Amino acid sequence: MIRRLMALILTLIVIGASLANCNRRNETFVMALEAAPRTLDPLRGFDAQSERFRQLMFNSLVKKNERFEYVGELATDIQRAADGLSYTFKLRDDVKFHDGKLLTSADAKYTFDKLLASDSQKAASFYQGAGANRKPHVAAIEAPDPQTLVIRLHDPWLELLTNLVPTAIIPAGTFETQEQQPLGSGPYKFVRFDQSQGIVDMEANDNYWEGAPTIKALRVSVILDANSQQAGLQSGRVNLAINTALTPDAYVGLAQHPDLKVEQAPGVNIQYFGFNTESAPLTDARVRRAIAYAVNRESLVRDLLQGQARIAHSMIPEESWAYTSGQKYGYDPAQAKKLLDEAGFRDSDGDGPKMRLPAPLVFKISATNAIARQSAGVIQNALKEVGVPVSIETLEDNTLREAMTKGQYQLTIGRWVGGNQDPIFLRDLFTNLGGGNFNRSRFNNAELNRVLGQAVATPGGTEQARDLYRQAQEIISREMPTLPLWYPNNMIVARRNVSNIKVDPGGDWKFVRLLTLEK
Repeated sequence: MIRRLMALILTLIVIGASLANCNRRNETFVMALEAAPRTLDPLRGFDAQSERFRQLMFNSLVKKNERFEYVGELATDIQRAADGLSYTFKLRDDVKFHDGKLLTSADAKYTFDKLLASDSQKAASFYQGAGANRKPHVAAIEAPDPQTLVIRLHDPWLELLTNLVPTAIIPAGTFETQEQQPLGSGPYKFVRFDQSQGIVDMEANDNYWEGAPTIKALRVSVILDANSQQAGLQSGRVNLAINTALTPDAYVGLAQHPDLKVEQAPGVNIQYFGFNTESAPLTDARVRRAIAYAVNRESLVRDLLQGQARIAHSMIPEESWAYTSGQKYGYDPAQAKKLLDEAGFRDSDGDGPKMRLPAPLVFKISATNAIARQSAGVIQNALKEVGVPVSIETLEDNTLREAMTKGQYQLTIGRWVGGNQDPIFLRDLFTNLGGGNFNRSRFNNAELNRVLGQAVATPGGTEQARDLYRQAQEIISREMPTLPLWYPNNMIVARRNVSNIKVDPGGDWKFVRLLTLEK
């Protein structure tokens, strides 16, 4: 009887320990996401939310390093031919997909063949022109052996590596099923997507080639409302949120919560103040420079943003290999008035702040962006002080975007996410050489066109490319088609037991693999 009782007790202890281990393993770590992803298919998702899941569940041939140079991820070596007409990638030989299948160059070739034949927006980036005039940059894709991939081009095209970064490699035969069952080689495996609840569940890939994640059960929960995000963090239903729609004041308040901590790290996305350079009087660079001197960015960052940003002097980040500040614009109302005088907009009686312009400048902003709304009011008052009247109009985001595309504005505030990390972005932003899709300032400068035309045809990271991009930034800062405002910090709110939070400047979610939980 005693032996039987002891055996029963021992069995219960073993079961209890097993259940405890199981519970610890299955304890779900919840991250907040402020908008729903368009899709979990990594080859069709191009929005910021979809890209988060690509970073968690997939790998690409190429990634960016801390200086935003292109280096291998799945590729251990990248060789560009001397004539620029081919790239050869040597692949890692120890990477497996989540189903256990070894990743080879045949999977990479399959990925690109399927992508380029699709109507995906990511595919469009591999073509020049549109419609009947659309021509592919890629001539052929070859897989001569399991660890070698060759991409051949019709013409030298330096933006190939740029477009490889967001292109996840998928297993051969899975293109049609990625929407319902994402399957990659990344640190997390797909479990389920409850669209009605806005929940995506994943589990750790314990065989991940860079090392298994510590957090074994991961849930991403879409929480649209900032107040609901705060409530989820305060109650413990959410373990971590990064770069969501919380205001600077909200971060300050959450840092006081006994169970939470707020961490911030330098970010590289850019908040900017935009001019329509085709709309008088903004056609005159002296007026644009005067406005730049009138805006007190130091005060905006210190008081409005609670120090949660860095002042920007270029549209590309300071961490970039191509960065230079160019001409800097500190807060200088006297210099602003001097430039307005030179442009013919004089305060004749000198008892300022007389309105120097015949009509207010139209300042169009997003109705849903709290920082833009608050900044606009401060900027409006600053410009009034130097004699520049401003009329603020708030618009729905799509309406604002359309107005900017058509040039139906004079001033605006906007934000670029991700694209500004590559200096090629300057060509897209300030010339029509790349199609002009992003040249919302409608800027046209022959000297800049020449310099950037040479720069985008020169391999990145070289001294020649660096010199050309620095010349370009000097011209842009002098002509002032856009005033860089600040680089917002990466803002993280987490439970106090979450450790090893190491977010890169781009704010990617790959840091999740390295998170640890203290007991």
